[in-house]
Amino acid sequence: MVDALDCVAISGLIVAVFVYYNRVKLADWLLEDDEDITVASSGCRVLVDVFHDNNKDYLVVFGSQTGTAEEYAKKFSKELKTKFGLNVMCVDIDNYDFDTLNQLPTGTFVSFFISTYGEGDFPDTAVGLDTFLSSADPESLNKLKFTIFGLGNSTYEFFNGASKRALKGLVDAGATHIGKFGMADDGFGTTDEDYLSWKDEILDILKAEGDFKVTNSKWKPSFILQKLNELNDKVSLGEPSLQYLPSSKLPTTSEGIQTGPFDLSYPYVAPIVKTQELFSLGNERNCVHVEIDVSKSNLKYSTGDHLGIWPSNPLEEVDKFLTAFNLESGNQVFKLKANDHTLKLPFPIVPTTIRSAVQHYLEITGPISRDLFTQLIQFAPNLDIKNTIDKLSKDKELFAKEITSKYFNLADALLELSNGKPWTKVPWEFLCESIPKLQPRYYSISSSAISEKQTIHITAIVEKSFNPINSKPILGVTTNLLHNIEVEQNNSQDNLITHYDLDGPRGLYSNYKLPVYVRKSTFRLPTNPSTPVIMIGPGTGVAPFRGFIRERVAMLKNEPNIKFGKQLLFYGSRNEDDYLYKNEWPKYSESLGNTFEMIVCHSRLPGSKKVYVQDKLNENRQEVLKLLDAGAFIYICGDAKHMARDVNKVLTDILQSKGMNEEEATNVLKTFRTSGRYQEDVW
Repeated sequence: MVDALDCVAISGLIVAVFVYYNRVKLADWLLEDDEDITVASSGCRVLVDVFHDNNKDYLVVFGSQTGTAEEYAKKFSKELKTKFGLNVMCVDIDNYDFDTLNQLPTGTFVSFFISTYGEGDFPDTAVGLDTFLSSADPESLNKLKFTIFGLGNSTYEFFNGASKRALKGLVDAGATHIGKFGMADDGFGTTDEDYLSWKDEILDILKAEGDFKVTNSKWKPSFILQKLNELNDKVSLGEPSLQYLPSSKLPTTSEGIQTGPFDLSYPYVAPIVKTQELFSLGNERNCVHVEIDVSKSNLKYSTGDHLGIWPSNPLEEVDKFLTAFNLESGNQVFKLKANDHTLKLPFPIVPTTIRSAVQHYLEITGPISRDLFTQLIQFAPNLDIKNTIDKLSKDKELFAKEITSKYFNLADALLELSNGKPWTKVPWEFLCESIPKLQPRYYSISSSAISEKQTIHITAIVEKSFNPINSKPILGVTTNLLHNIEVEQNNSQDNLITHYDLDGPRGLYSNYKLPVYVRKSTFRLPTNPSTPVIMIGPGTGVAPFRGFIRERVAMLKNEPNIKFGKQLLFYGSRNEDDYLYKNEWPKYSESLGNTFEMIVCHSRLPGSKKVYVQDKLNENRQEVLKLLDAGAFIYICGDAKHMARDVNKVLTDILQSKGMNEEEATNVLKTFRTSGRYQEDVW
């Protein structure tokens, strides 16, 4: 029998466990009522109650892995508010339970924005919706009318898999689908145009179905801006989360180990203990090997996972942005208060300064959408520019020619249109709401959790090129930040194109630190080490395979009698100058013996035919077939649009040589995918 004292003890244990695993969120919650630190959070998970309490009349729901679905959900919400004067509730799926979805007022429409992650999976934050829909009874959502827009990449096998599954689940539960099923395709870079096409049609349908009246009201801020005079320890200067403010205290153990859970909202600021340029001296390109120390945290990873890194914007781009919008007084401290608590604040911490927000929180270097140009018409400096923007925003081909093809970011484009004069009429609140938020960039981990337990390695090609139309530099934000660190850390001789504040807010990133967290992946070696593996990874696609092989070397060291299946790696580079980890592979081969074979090809050797990994795969089709017959797992990492598709085609051809037709071979590979024998880590 369990007596009263036992019940108290058990209850106390449950509370203690809950507090431990939610200590970071609880810390955020305790700070919500602070006058100077504002975190938008409802606290109530009953969807219909929050909807009623805030007098909402339209619901927009998003499930987002990297922030893109959230961005488009918010765009759509603003469009509904501006065009029809609706009071829209736009929410993250993760924040609410959905068992009251069918209790929304009669006539309420719901719009879903759902991204697809991995092999057709729901985003981490939307797993609850997937579970809810998969177990929903028929007719349990028979009062619901909904639209749906999915975000995916057609280079993946299960294109828009999550949104397709959500659509089926909603319809099976009796909900009524309004309009067409929108599907964005990031694989061909058409996400924005796919959205605009879907949105225009859906708004017309909603106008008729909902009998909405067109108001076309001007933009109104969703947040109340308050300027502050004091810069104190509660004001963010770009810190990644509340815990890093001087007024806060980082959660640590008695041994000084920083505790998580580390995630999107609370990254670990980790020391970069080593960087190395991997390309040969004189190569016009750069590739940086980075080693990150996580020993003073409880951050863990598994071989095959991804590392998310939060960048800051280059100083040159920050200055240009501030100039473009006449925000030279970037040191102005401000805070934002949401008009209602269903709104999520645009920045992780307020109050902050304008410069800090631009440098650390806003995606100011990304491509521009035509939709944003439409919104900017009302703030144009003069009638001529207003007419030009209006024309560009309505003409897809003209916009592509004058803006997209020139790789203009927002400041570039507006300064080009105004001949370098600032746009003084654009409210700061509008920029806070309308510009996408700076998101972490993800890299395949190139180390092994067995051999490098407290160090994480990544391998990054530095993205830098020049637009042939106007010679504008095209630069990757995070890779150039890593390149800046490598140059300074090693006193390398390199003329940097762009520069960063490497010390970070209040010196938080000094001595080469960056905020990071581990994103779990399903890219895993077979649990049985005797299972053969075929790995295909040109360029930096070899990164996770370096981790795999280092893992096998460490396993053999720990257990000398372990038996491995064949480990066949296809690797390709341009030439010998960018042959990644060239000196390491012979050492791995020496350790693993004939169980490891690496087949290398180069695509740009002078006077030689271009040879790619798919060509080598085809040349070695007999060995590939032999390994597949032995149950081999296939792993592909790298470019999704070309390489991964070409490899898939070659594998299909190889299977056909066994007497299958194309359809049968395609179905075999699909079966491999669903069973985990065919895994991709592509971008």
